[in-house]
This record gives sequence, structure tokens and C-alpha cells, in this order.
Amino acid sequence: MPLMMSTRKLPLIETREPFILSTAAAEPCSIARCGKNKVPIRFPFRQQGKQPENCGYRGFDLRCGSQDTIYLDLPYSGEFYVRDINHLDQQISLYDPGDCLPKRLLGLNLPGSPFVPVFIQNYTFLNCPTQVTTSRFNAIDCLTNSTNSVLATSSARLANRIASSSCRIITVLSIPVPWQAKDDEEFTAALDADIQLTWNAPRCGDCKEQGGEKVRVSKFSGSSLCITLPAISEAIGIAVFAYCQDRCNRARRNPYPMQVDDSTAEVLPQPVIVVTGLDESTIESYEKIVLAECQRIPGPNHSTCPICLSEYLSKDTIRCIPECRHCFHAECIDEWLWMNSMCPMSRKSPLEEDASSRNDPV
Repeated sequence: MPLMMSTRKLPLIETREPFILSTAAAEPCSIARCGKNKVPIRFPFRQQGKQPENCGYRGFDLRCGSQDTIYLDLPYSGEFYVRDINHLDQQISLYDPGDCLPKRLLGLNLPGSPFVPVFIQNYTFLNCPTQVTTSRFNAIDCLTNSTNSVLATSSARLANRIASSSCRIITVLSIPVPWQAKDDEEFTAALDADIQLTWNAPRCGDCKEQGGEKVRVSKFSGSSLCITLPAISEAIGIAVFAYCQDRCNRARRNPYPMQVDDSTAEVLPQPVIVVTGLDESTIESYEKIVLAECQRIPGPNHSTCPICLSEYLSKDTIRCIPECRHCFHAECIDEWLWMNSMCPMSRKSPLEEDASSRNDPV
């Protein structure tokens, strides 16, 4: 006896609530502000303590300070005020809370943060007698005292000419600048313009004005989902078949495939903090001296610490690098050597010196 198919219709299930397709439940990320400050805090930035972590990227955390200011903490470089954020061009403007940006530039260390300079240029910092430079060059006011003036110039020709007289070169650094000076411009700069930085990831010029989110949420009704899922499955099946067919054809044409260079593969924006300095035991092994009254600094040194540009005083503790005998305030050079293995004056690395001495024949 043949089986009879039932003709009774099953009732339709009505879906009143929209179906949410997402990888994680996430609340909308609204724009935050620090009091009356007009700078909006939105993706990829987020306000610490107010916005959830999914509203921003690692390294883009901002916090509100007194008088409606916005702080950004850069690893190894400390906190800076935020002047402006241009989300379309992906640029952020920073300035120094202590109102001495040139001093912060001398110790700026961006590796470990997601930010890079918009423009970068070499500047030579010089220390000159104040009476010599007052009428001829623009000194950096916050680093200048009654006896010594600090100058900065992007012209190597001008720096060498000044250094050949009564001035001495402190250091040459590549620092972020708002625009690049011409090579033939021979003048000294105040370096008090805001630091202009940008970020390469995430690319978010088209993020929503409402703040953007790391989790994209799409809404479908129940009936739309029934139509969409089979179409998606069919598309995936076609794509997989085409991919396998292409791989088989490639294998037949070239039975000895070359190794693929994955050096250009896209990497997720996970900033990696790399410390390239010396270990604590090596730093502590360097000689420390407590200065006495009228004591002369040993080695090829002057009366000013090249890192903080402050004069040495009695009872100051200094530390000297044995390879080149350059001395600095102990707290200044200790922090420097934690991040850099080379002397800030001679640009020689104690690690290289040790390696060369081990390789020399006896």
C-alpha cells in the first residue's frame, strides 16, 4: 500500500524580534569628551574608565585631566596633552604639560606605541655661552640659563660653523616636526610647535561619526535569514570549488612549488614593546661618583649633563660609561641605558665594544 503524503500545512513561525548576527555582544560606542574640551574621543581612541575596551585599540587609551585636558601616555616617553585629533587624516597633535617641548623631544621614544611621526628631520642641539648667542641666534628659552644657551638647528652646515667657535654639539636627533625645513635654511629653531603623529593601523577614515566599533553588528529578520543563509552557503561552496580547482591546476603545471614569502603578510595591529637597552646588572656595574665641592668631572665631560642639560652640582650622583668615559647624572643615564644600549654622546655601544674585545686575538 503506497504511503500517503500528508497535505496538512504546518503553521508559520513568526519572528517578531530581529535576529542579531555578531561575534560578541557589544554596546554602541558613543563619543566621549573631557568636560568642555571640544576634541571628541571616539574609535580607535577610547576614554579610560568610561568606554569599554571594545570601543578602542590598544595604545589609544586617553584620560581626562584637570581643566578639561586630555592625556595620552606614550610608553617610555610619558604623558602629553592632546591638542587635536584629525580622524579623517589619522593625525594627533600633542604638546607638553610642562611647557618645555624641546626637553621632551630629547627623550622622545616612540617604539612601543602605535604612533609614528608625520614628518621627521635631523636637528643638532648645541650648548653655547649665553652672552655669545643672545644677539645672534634664537635660543630655546626653557633650556637656557644665565650662563648657557641651548640652540637647535636643522642645518648641519650652521651647526658645524657654530661648534667651531665657542659652542659644543650636545647631540644630533631625528625628531618629529610639523613640516620639513629646507636644507639651505640656516637658522635656529625654538621647536615649540606641537608634535604631529599619525597611525597606520587601524585604517579608520570611514568609521561612523557615532564612534565606530571593533565588533560589526548586522540585523536580519527571521524570514530574511532563511533566504540569506542558503545563498551564503552556495557562494562559499562555489568559492571553495574554484579555489581547489585552481590549486590542482597550479600543481599540475609546477610539481615543485616555490616557497611563499610571507614577509608582506598583513599583521594585526598589536604594538610590541621592544627593549633594546642594557640589563640592570650591567648598568649597575658602571662607576658611580658623588660629586664633592669644586670636583672636576672625569673624562671628556663638561659642566652640564648632556641628557637633562642641567649643570652638575655638589652632592650630585653621576655615572660614567667605561668605554668612552662620558658621564651623566645617574638617574638620567640609567633610564637612557634601559632603552638604548649606546652612549648618547659617542653613539658607541658597550655591547659592541665587549664583542670586539672578545674577538680580538690575544
